[in-house]
Amino acid sequence: MNKELEHSFVELLEKNQNIIHKVCRLYTNSYDAHNDLFQEITIQLWKAYPKFRGDSKFSTWMYRVGLNTAITLYRKSKRNITTQDFDGVEFKIKAEDYDDTEEQQLKLLYKAIHKLNDIEKALVFLYLEDKDYKEISETLGISQVNARVKMNRVKTKLKSLLNP
Repeated sequence: MNKELEHSFVELLEKNQNIIHKVCRLYTNSYDAHNDLFQEITIQLWKAYPKFRGDSKFSTWMYRVGLNTAITLYRKSKRNITTQDFDGVEFKIKAEDYDDTEEQQLKLLYKAIHKLNDIEKALVFLYLEDKDYKEISETLGISQVNARVKMNRVKTKLKSLLNP
């Protein structure tokens, strides 16, 4: 590939890499699995980049490639490997007046999200990223109406998981 294409890819990847980290957080339970998935998504983005036409924002395209890669690997790994939970590994220093309420709520939310199927996870992820239904539907390849209906069902499901 030419240097100009490589340079533009690296620049866009560095600017938007948090998208990949967020996808990895949803679909992995350990540091090593996170890094492996990050690497795999980056490889898939690089392979697909020459075909990126710019019909959508780079970040939307990146979400789509990242989520599709994660979902594909997630489905394969569910048959083979169990991973360690993030909750077992904590790296923080607690101050005496530290209030971990928000952190505990996030842990509960992630625990509930991990119980969703792969498409529901992607939908919640994009919703929490403040994507509108148009962008969600483009990213997931479904209609806006279908995205709204699925999101309403997922909200109900999450409520029941969080408040049994």
